[in-house]
Amino acid sequence: MQPRGHPGYRPVRHALERPGGRRNGRCRPVSSGDGWAGTAARLVRSRATTRDCPFPLDATPPPSPAGALHLDAALQLLQQSGVVLPDPANRAAWLQAVVDGLCQLSSRDPLTGLSNRRQFELALTREIDRVARAGEPALVLMIDIDHFKKINDSHGHPAGDLVLREVAKVLHDCIRPMDTVARFGGEEFAMILPNCAPAFGQVVAERVRLKVQGRAVAIAPGMQVSVTVSIGGAYAPQWVRSSAPLWIERADQQLYRAKGNGRNRACLEQPPVSFVSAEEKGLLFGTSQFQDDTE
Repeated sequence: MQPRGHPGYRPVRHALERPGGRRNGRCRPVSSGDGWAGTAARLVRSRATTRDCPFPLDATPPPSPAGALHLDAALQLLQQSGVVLPDPANRAAWLQAVVDGLCQLSSRDPLTGLSNRRQFELALTREIDRVARAGEPALVLMIDIDHFKKINDSHGHPAGDLVLREVAKVLHDCIRPMDTVARFGGEEFAMILPNCAPAFGQVVAERVRLKVQGRAVAIAPGMQVSVTVSIGGAYAPQWVRSSAPLWIERADQQLYRAKGNGRNRACLEQPPVSFVSAEEKGLLFGTSQFQDDTE
């Protein structure tokens, strides 16, 4: 055997890699179908040099040719939802529009067009993070349509859908650009109101309640119904990193109180007062999971 570097040097092949080599008494011939991973493994076991390898042994494997994307169902969904896609001649822009359209559909309630629960909980988590770091007030309102089942039972589910859409429009007209309103589920809606001072929370909730109460909903030619809502609200604890489920639960408790007190009213939890030192406030910065998004 010639020494390494000699023109006649040939790496010694491991017995497992030789045609006819044995593993536990069985033959294991070299296969050309092992792919790049098998080739790399054989070269490593045979102690081959990098010059004998067609690619660096520690390199990322070359990508395999991508198969055709199966987008028929996605395109049908986008078309049904009225999403207009650009010219497919620009493949990158067209594919980005498909992704953006699907993201939009996955974050919206199909009946009312408001944010759905998934999007609401994401926004709520971001708001909790902001309140914990900046100490600014933020209010969550849980809003439930009173006696909604009677509407479905008396006028049918299509009428109930019209009521849900109309209430959603009223709620959307009540918010600021920075606010979030969502259909939380069934006949329940939710709002996130950043920078809403505790002194104005009850006023805001009452304004929402009165706006819904004053809107008549046409459910058939010559037939209108009016609905009321019960509202429960809670503030996020300032300078404290809470959680979305706990915040929603506290607002729900106030909603149950409003229902129990006769409905068509707003009940808000009194926000706790937290005294945090300057040093503790400084420790809160730099711990945000959304820091990259807010810088």
